[in-house]
Amino acid sequence: MTPSQSQPSPTVRVAAAADVAAVSAVLGRAFDDDPVWGWLLPDEASRVRRLGRLFGVALRHVHLPHAASEAAGRDGAVEAAAFWDPPDHWKVSAGRQLSLLGQLLGVFGTRLPIALRTLGAIEEHHPREPHWYLAVLGTDPPAQGLGLGGALLRSRLDRCDASGVPAYLESSKERNVPYYERFGFRVTRELALPGKGCPPVWLMWRDPEPPGERGTAGERGETG
Repeated sequence: MTPSQSQPSPTVRVAAAADVAAVSAVLGRAFDDDPVWGWLLPDEASRVRRLGRLFGVALRHVHLPHAASEAAGRDGAVEAAAFWDPPDHWKVSAGRQLSLLGQLLGVFGTRLPIALRTLGAIEEHHPREPHWYLAVLGTDPPAQGLGLGGALLRSRLDRCDASGVPAYLESSKERNVPYYERFGFRVTRELALPGKGCPPVWLMWRDPEPPGERGTAGERGETG
């Protein structure tokens, strides 16, 4: 059996409202072992469920309106997703944040104040130069290593290069930093976060590359 016969090629498409449930479940599992989210949601028994709810709220109310987030998978399944925000649309308005507080309380419970401080500290260091913002990238653990995360990255980064627009992300896993570097991102800062014992995040920026200059990246890390 040839490789092409054993593994169907991943397809990438724009995420829609009908995908919210599947994307939320995938990302909840993908970020279960994430250091920062694990610190914010220390109860292992409920973490996947809470994360799934969080990503569902974020996708439906923050990212879907931009029609730029994407899902990827084989044979029509949703096995990975990327939340992208276009230039100058990454910041969530105060009104939208207020409207979501009840749902966020359902996710974080008594940890909501520290969660808001943590996310606020990250936002304070968000670059102001126009860019595409990769808010979330995750692959279902059983599907990691199959090229889904790379397909999602290339889908948007190819267009960033074509239009000459930078990209930005925050990685909450140190082991994913070399993965993103293979796609042209570079670390601009290792950011310490508030709260005793909270792990850091790595802020990463990518300048657009001339077409044809970007190399082929391997598929290793795929969350945060």
